[in-house]
Amino acid sequence: MFLIENYGLAICAYVFCMLCWGSWSNTQKLAAKTWRFELFYWDFIIGLVLTAFLWGITAGSLGGHGNNFLADLKQADGHSIWNAMLGGIVWNLGNLVFVVAIALAGMSVAFPIGGGIGWIGGIIFNYIIEDGGSKMASLPKTMLWSGVVIIFVAIALSMVAYNKKATQQKKPTAKGIILAVLSGFGFAFFYGFVVKSLDPSIVAGGQGNMGPYSGSFLFTIGALVTTIVLNPFFMRKPVEGSPVTMKQYFAGNFKTHSIGMLGGFIWASGLVISFMAVGSGNPAVSYALSNASPVVAILWGVFVWKEFKDAPKGTNFILSIMFLLFLLALVIITTSKVM
Repeated sequence: MFLIENYGLAICAYVFCMLCWGSWSNTQKLAAKTWRFELFYWDFIIGLVLTAFLWGITAGSLGGHGNNFLADLKQADGHSIWNAMLGGIVWNLGNLVFVVAIALAGMSVAFPIGGGIGWIGGIIFNYIIEDGGSKMASLPKTMLWSGVVIIFVAIALSMVAYNKKATQQKKPTAKGIILAVLSGFGFAFFYGFVVKSLDPSIVAGGQGNMGPYSGSFLFTIGALVTTIVLNPFFMRKPVEGSPVTMKQYFAGNFKTHSIGMLGGFIWASGLVISFMAVGSGNPAVSYALSNASPVVAILWGVFVWKEFKDAPKGTNFILSIMFLLFLLALVIITTSKVM
């Protein structure tokens, strides 16, 4: 399998993942004009699984590290398989709620709140996995936690901005914020579970016997299983709007289905490339950089989708400060590994 071993290239991989995870939901926004999120989600998950498999049979079968993708899957033990799939199950529980939050509150709010909470929780969880961060000196650890505090402040500002917008439009704020908060708890733990499925010779904190391509693919299988179980419930009992059916899904045209699969391709590519490089950093830092998606999503939501176009005076200033704080946290967390 092919792995990224240089820390400079690893940073590029984490930034690429950040761009993917902050951008995939644009496909949902595009599809939402004619397509409900419950229907979109089937295509998204199909794209997720196919993309992870494609990466496995290509980059996962090249290079001089370990087994190739298919051989790695065959030799995987039950503990490793379970942890990778559990990561997909936990993430998908959060993501199903998250896409509803995007529909209700918009990208520029759902990402800072849901993604931000997941960001904080994931840094803490992955820090614990790596033996309490014992390999990090005192100053880098202080910098890492300083970044976490700054992220928390940015999340609070996001809630303030959304409240100002919702008050202006006379819409309730509770549902969108609550769903975004709940989604964050799913995002917080998934990365660490996949790390636990990997071979410790590849990444610190690994407790399994798989490579990143196998772990990523089984992660998507866990997400697929969860979707098969839960998405029919969301279709029958939607948070917003009337119920939808599988007949409506199969009535969709090629373009509509392609948009959903593109979303899955974007997200899964970010996942695989992040895990290709996870051994060059430590789980806490690699997760922190990869999952800095709110930084990207804020820009999409504010400047492309104009989600705060009619917000009251002062809201744009709050959003600007929020974005700068996320960016500052990103720089501090990156530096904590270099020092």
